[in-house]
Amino acid sequence: MSTTASTSHAWKFFSAGGVNQVAFRNGADLASLDQLDQKLWVALALPTRGIEFDTRTLDLIDTDKDGRIRPPELIAAVKWAEASFKDLGDLIKGGDAVPLSAIKDESIVLSARRILENLGKRDATSIALADVADTAKIFATTQFNGDGIVPADSAVDEATRRVIEDLIATVGGLPDRSGKPGVSQAKADQFFAEAQAFSDWHAKAEADAASLLPLGDATAGASAAIKAVKVKVDDYFARCRLAAFDSRAAGPLNRAEAEFVALAAQELTVGSADIARLPLAHVAPSRMLPLIEAVNPAWLGAMENLCASAVGPLLEYGKKTLSEGDWGALQSMLAPHNAWAAAKPATSVEPLGLARVRELLAGNARTAVAALLAQDIALEGEFKQIGSVEKLVLFQRDLVRLLNNSVSFAEFYGRRGSIFQAGSLFLDARTCHLCIEVVDAGKHAALAGFSGAYLAYCDVTRPGGAKKTIVAVFTDGDSDNLSVGRNGVFYDRKGLDWDATIAKIVANPISVREAFWSPYKKFVRLVEAQIAKRAAAAEAESQAKVGTAATAVAQADKSKPAPKEEPKKLDLGTIALIGTAISGISGMIGMFLGTLLGLGIWLPLGILGIVLLISGPSMLLAYMKLRQRNLAPILDANGWAINTKAKMNVPFGAALTHVAKLPANAERSLDDPFAEKPSPWKAYAVLLVLLVLGYCWSIGKLDSYLPDPVKHRNVIQP
Repeated sequence: MSTTASTSHAWKFFSAGGVNQVAFRNGADLASLDQLDQKLWVALALPTRGIEFDTRTLDLIDTDKDGRIRPPELIAAVKWAEASFKDLGDLIKGGDAVPLSAIKDESIVLSARRILENLGKRDATSIALADVADTAKIFATTQFNGDGIVPADSAVDEATRRVIEDLIATVGGLPDRSGKPGVSQAKADQFFAEAQAFSDWHAKAEADAASLLPLGDATAGASAAIKAVKVKVDDYFARCRLAAFDSRAAGPLNRAEAEFVALAAQELTVGSADIARLPLAHVAPSRMLPLIEAVNPAWLGAMENLCASAVGPLLEYGKKTLSEGDWGALQSMLAPHNAWAAAKPATSVEPLGLARVRELLAGNARTAVAALLAQDIALEGEFKQIGSVEKLVLFQRDLVRLLNNSVSFAEFYGRRGSIFQAGSLFLDARTCHLCIEVVDAGKHAALAGFSGAYLAYCDVTRPGGAKKTIVAVFTDGDSDNLSVGRNGVFYDRKGLDWDATIAKIVANPISVREAFWSPYKKFVRLVEAQIAKRAAAAEAESQAKVGTAATAVAQADKSKPAPKEEPKKLDLGTIALIGTAISGISGMIGMFLGTLLGLGIWLPLGILGIVLLISGPSMLLAYMKLRQRNLAPILDANGWAINTKAKMNVPFGAALTHVAKLPANAERSLDDPFAEKPSPWKAYAVLLVLLVLGYCWSIGKLDSYLPDPVKHRNVIQP
C-alpha cells in the first residue's frame, strides 16, 4: 500500500475547496491509483448505503461486505478493470454498453457472447447493462445454467420429469437462474432420505402385523377411540376406587346437588362444557363402567365409538360394561401399535402414497436426477462469468464517477451532483442543493455542528408512509424566517417530491449580508421585546387594578362614601435624579452631534465609520467563520472518513443555495392595492421637529451642544 507520493507517474491536480485534488484524465491515471499517496485522497472511506449510487456496483467493490468502501477495495476494483479492459481509458468515457472488442479477458468475452446468443442477439457487437440485468430472461431457453438447480423441463424423459415434479411438490423447489422452480442436490437427498424412512417404517408393521396391527387398517381407529376417552375413563375408575376406600367420598365424588341446581337454570345442550366436566358415570365403590346406558350424555358419542372400534373387535361385541381390568387389557393390546405409531418419521413424502414412494426407491429415479444435476454443475464456472460481464459493464459506467466522489470531490465542486447530495429543498424563497440523508439527526448534529454551516434537519414524507430525514445546508440568504416547524418541499434525485418540515436547527452565520444587518435586527428585537414586556406588565397591573376596584365596589358600604385618596407627591430626590439623567443624555447627544457636524465635508465618511463601527465586528466574525465553513464534519457524521478539509467559502456557498430572483425578462408592476397608504402626519411631525430645532438654534439655545462653526452666535454676528 502506498503511503508516500510516487514520482513514477505525472499526476495533475486541481484546487477546489482549499485542497489540491487529483484529476483523472486517462487510463494511465487510473492504472497508477495505487501509487497515489493516500494522504492526498479526499475521502478514505464511504458507506455503501444512504448515498445516490447504484448499490450493485458498491456491493461488488465492497468485497468484505462490511458496508464501507476503503482505499484497498477501490484499488482492487481498478486492478480488476485493468485486467478486463484492453484500454482503461474506456472507463473515463463511461456509458452502460461495452463493445466486445474492448474486452481483454477472453472468458468474459465468451460469457458475453453466450448472453447475447440466449437473448437472440447473435450478431451484436456490444453488450449493455440491460442485457445482463435480467438473468431470468438470459436463461429462459437454456437447459442447464450452472446454478446447481434443475427444473422439471430439464429432463429429456417423462419418468424423470415426473420424479422432479414429485420432489418439488413434497420437499419444495428452488428458483433457478431462469426463474423456474427446480431441485438441488440437497433437496434430492432430503427427498430420497425421507422416502426411505417412510418405507422402512411401514416395513416394520408388515413384518409384525399381528402385534402392531391387530385389527389391520382399523387398528389406528381403535387407538384413536381409546385416546379420546382415556382421561375420562381413568378419572371414573379412580373415583370408584376412592369411594371403595371410604364410602363417605361417594357423595362428593358424584358432585353436589347444588351444581345440578345451577345447571338447571341454564340453557343446556348435550355437548355443554359444564355437563362434560361431570363424572363419566355414577360413581360407586368398585362399580364397573357402563358403556351405553347411564353414561354422561356429553360423552355418549365417544363411548359408542369406543365400543364399536375397540371393545367389540378386541374384547367382545355387545359388551354392556367395562371393568377396570378390561380397560387395562384393552390398552395393553394396542400398546405396541401406539409405540410404532409414535415412531412414525415426520416426512413430506407421505402424500405420494406408499406405492409411489417404493416405486421411486426401487427404480433409477435417484440416479437420473443426480445425472441432471451433475450436467448443470459442470457449467458452473462458465456461467459464473456472467456475473463478471455485469461487473464489467457496471465498472465502465460507475467506477470513475465513484473515484471522483472519493479520491477527489470533482463532481461536488464541479456542481455535477455528488453522490452524497440527496436532492434539493425549496423553503423560504430559496433552493438548497446541499441536502444529505441522515439516519439519526441528534447523533449527526453532535459532530456536524463543527462544520460552521447553518444546518436545518428536516423530516420528509411521501404519501404511502415513506419517510426519512435529511440535513439541508443553507449557504446564502439569512436565517430570519428559518425556524423549527416551517414547511417546504424536497425533491430527491429521481424527481419525486416530499413534504419537508424543519425538526432541528444548528445555527451558524449564513452570509456577510446577514451579518451586516444583524446588530440592527438584534437592537430592534430587543426594543420590541422590552416594549412587549412592559406592555404585558402594564396590562397585568391594569387588570389587577380593575379586579381590585370591582371587588371594592361590590363590598363597599353604600351608606359611607369611599375615602378620597390623596394625590401622591413626587419625591424631590426623584426629580433631581430625572433631571440629572436628562442632562447627561442631552450632553452625550450634543457631544456626539458636535463631533459629527464638526467633520464638515467629511461628514459622509463619519457616518460610514459609525455604520462600520456597529456592523463591522459582526461582519468580520461572520466572514472568518464563512471562510472556514467545512463539509467534512457533515459527511464524517454520516459514516464517511474525510481525509482533509472540504471548504464551502462564500462564492461556492452562493452556488449551493439559490435565493429567489425575478427572471431577467420579467415585467413587474409596482401598483400594490394592499400597500399601506402614505400618511401626512409623519411629514408634519418631522416638519414640526425641524421648526422647533430651528427656533431653538435662532435664539441660541443649542449653542452649548454645537461646534463653533455652526453656533448661532458665530453664524449671526451681533
